[in-house]
Amino acid sequence: MTMTFQEACAAVCAPGTRFEITEVDVFGVPTKVFTGTPPNMRYLFAAAGARTDDFIVFEDERWPMPRVLELVNQIAHALVHDLGIAKGDRVAIAMRNYPEWIAAFAAITSVGAVAVPMNAWWQTDEMVFALADSGSNVVVADADRLDRMRAAERGSITARVVTVREGAAARPDDPFEVVALEDLLTPGATLPDVDIDPDDDVTILYTSGTTGNPKGAVSTHRAVLSSLMAFAARAAVNAAREPSDPDPDKQQAAVMLPVPLFHVTGLVPVMLGAFVGGSKLVMTYKWNPDRALELIERERVTNFVGVPTMSWDLLEAPTFDQRDTSSLTAVGGGGAPMPPELVKRIEDNFSKGRPSLGYGMTETNAYGPGNAGDDFVAHPTSTGRAVPIMDLRVTDPIGNVLPTGETGEIWFRGPMLIRGYWNRPDATADTIVDGWLRSGDIGRIDDDGFVYVSDRAKDMVLRGGENIYSAEVEAAIYEHPAVYEAAVYGVPHERLGEEVACHVMVRPGESLTVDQLQQFVGERLAGFKVPSRVTIVTEQLPRNASGKILKRELRDALVTVDD
Repeated sequence: MTMTFQEACAAVCAPGTRFEITEVDVFGVPTKVFTGTPPNMRYLFAAAGARTDDFIVFEDERWPMPRVLELVNQIAHALVHDLGIAKGDRVAIAMRNYPEWIAAFAAITSVGAVAVPMNAWWQTDEMVFALADSGSNVVVADADRLDRMRAAERGSITARVVTVREGAAARPDDPFEVVALEDLLTPGATLPDVDIDPDDDVTILYTSGTTGNPKGAVSTHRAVLSSLMAFAARAAVNAAREPSDPDPDKQQAAVMLPVPLFHVTGLVPVMLGAFVGGSKLVMTYKWNPDRALELIERERVTNFVGVPTMSWDLLEAPTFDQRDTSSLTAVGGGGAPMPPELVKRIEDNFSKGRPSLGYGMTETNAYGPGNAGDDFVAHPTSTGRAVPIMDLRVTDPIGNVLPTGETGEIWFRGPMLIRGYWNRPDATADTIVDGWLRSGDIGRIDDDGFVYVSDRAKDMVLRGGENIYSAEVEAAIYEHPAVYEAAVYGVPHERLGEEVACHVMVRPGESLTVDQLQQFVGERLAGFKVPSRVTIVTEQLPRNASGKILKRELRDALVTVDD
């Protein structure tokens, strides 16, 4: 007889098992943790030392695990002995999804330094801000990111730049020190010794801020590793509930990584999860659904983890019917809700691939309620349930806990939460209350523990898995001298989920075209933040009695016109 979710959780997390749960003190708060959680990231990477298989497939490059770990040791040695990095120092990574990204991250975190993954789409000003805000001493960058940093005002970047791949060579007029990674590598180098506590900082992931600048979400070794353990526990629960017959010809798990490594989804459950699960990582230079299908067939990919947009792209690709996707067992990911129609299409069009979705945040290290398989087909509008290591509740606007089934703000509690925001005590206090993290999302939890997210409390656009805060885009628009006032909001988009739209009122006597505004914003912000739907008016935007612009009215009017 099939186990219930609660029965499977009890069995998987029972005393004496790998996922036994106990309670410890974390920053003064009694916290449930997995007893078997590794003490720090060094243990995670050391555990991969016995592997000799291909760990990374990047386009047509193959990187066996020994080659990856050798590079990790060499970078770690260079960080400490050549670049002077000490425990607690911040080291940024600014590049696209190259194998060197993974090696750099493992090296940084293995020597007790704090990895600062930078959004690869950021433009110069955004990069300058993050480097200064984090106080990064070193940034490991590719050629494109190096060129963007070169455009910064002289003296605004003080970090030393270590370059990877071709085209990222130093120039005599560089405004900062530039050195090629290959010139720092020592053959046979070993990992420097360092003592790392579970509650030492390990990452700063920047998430868009409501006041214009992004906030650095700080995680500890315990938080990241607890998230990985929780994902593994969820997989064990799913396996206990939907057991499959042993397959003597079963191949190594292979995970396609189409999302950026600087995103928490790509970083924690996918990349670090591949270290834990013994999986092969399959990566491409850039997202192309036809190329992805080619690699799924060639590498016998078992898990596709992207934003829902990408699953849609696979199904719509001209070559979908020509490719063998029978190796896929799970198709989904996170970063945005999955439309029920997409759940059905995944279930119907992949021979073995079942739909899956995770509801997590940067602040939860991507872990949260998850939905997959039969549960997802039966509850296609839910983001699923969480294993017992995470507690959830729903509150009213002032924090009172609401009864089951009532709608309010969703709060999370568990060892995978960030410890706070870098140098932002006020933002930390607003978000983390007595050990609970306020998600800013509106939803409900039913009697069976299924979570349903209905809206976002924050003024944010969720475009293809990217969080875009309206205030940041509005701040850039307001820099244009012809702009009197502006309102940025999201409107539905079939493939992306939402796209960025705005209403702009120009000053009397001024003129402004859509192209001019988009170019202006594009020079200041990453391309995905530039509004694709722009309405320019000469009259004041609608407001309520308190003077707040009625964004919902503007959004509804634009959507009505589309209909």
